[in-house]
Amino acid sequence: MISGAVLEAFQKFVPKENIHLGESLAAHTTFRVGGAADCLLELETEEQLIAVRRYLEKVGIPFFLLGNGSNTLVRDEGYRGVVLQIAGKMNRIRVEGNHIIAQAGALMSQVARAALEHGLTGLEFASGIPGTVGGGVVMNAGAYGGEMCQVVTHVRVVNQESEVMVLDNEAMEFGYRHSAIRHQPFVVTEVAFALEPGDPAEIKAVMDDLAARRREKQPLEYPSAGSTFKRPKGYYAGELIMNAGLRGFQIGGARVSDKHCGFVINTGNATAADILELIGEIQRRVKERFGVELEPEVIVR
Repeated sequence: MISGAVLEAFQKFVPKENIHLGESLAAHTTFRVGGAADCLLELETEEQLIAVRRYLEKVGIPFFLLGNGSNTLVRDEGYRGVVLQIAGKMNRIRVEGNHIIAQAGALMSQVARAALEHGLTGLEFASGIPGTVGGGVVMNAGAYGGEMCQVVTHVRVVNQESEVMVLDNEAMEFGYRHSAIRHQPFVVTEVAFALEPGDPAEIKAVMDDLAARRREKQPLEYPSAGSTFKRPKGYYAGELIMNAGLRGFQIGGARVSDKHCGFVINTGNATAADILELIGEIQRRVKERFGVELEPEVIVR
C-alpha cells in the first residue's frame, strides 16, 4: 500500500493527474491480464524519472519500468510496488535531417511512421512492432531482417547512481535480442537513429507488405505478447512447439496459436496463471521431445 506521506512525495515529482492508485495492469499490457499495482506513475520527462527513482530507492519501495507492456506478463495478484510508465506521455519524437531522436516511451510504430513522413528509410521493419523504442533498444528488437542495431547511433540512459550516460552503438554490444544494458540497472530515456533518404512511396510499400505478412502469419486478432520464446540456437521455437503436437493446446483461456505456434494467446478469459502454466507445459514437452530448452522472451512481473 502507498502511504499518505509517499503519495505526498509523488505529487512533488509528477502532476497529480499522473498518479494512479490501485491501477489494473491488465489494461497496460498486450496480454490483457494481470492484477493491480499499488501505484502507477505516468512519467513525462527524464527529470521526473530521475527524481522518482531516487526517492523510491531511498525509501525502499519496489518499482519497475513499463513501456507499452508488449513483452510483459503481470501476475494475477498484481504488483506490490510502483510502476513507472513511460509509454503515453514520455514519447516525443523529433527529426533532424537524416536523424530521428525519440524519447524512450515513443512506440516503434510511431517512429517508423515519422521516418515515412520525412522520406527516411531504414525503420520499415519496426512499423509493426508494438513495443516502445526504449524496450526495443534494450532487447535489440527486430523483424523481417531488420534490427535496432542497424539504425541506432546513440542511447541516452540513467544509471543506478541517477547519472545520465550516452552510449554509442558499439558500447551497446548488440546481439540477438540482447544489448549490454539488458541486465543492467539502466533506464533508457532517449534513442537516436541514423537513417537514409528514401522514396516515401517505396517505404510505404515495404511497410504495407510487412503488415500484410504479419496479418497472414500472426494471430493479431488475439491479445498476446508476440513471440513467447526466444529463438533457440539452430531451431525455431514455433516449429519445435508445433512438432511437439502443441498446436492449439490450451490451458484455461491461454492457447498455443493455431496460426503461429510461437505465440501464446489470450482467447478472451485467460488468467496470468493460465499463461504461465501453458508456458511451463510447452517448455516441458519440447525439452522431453527434442532436448531443447525454450527460454521465454516474456518478462514476468
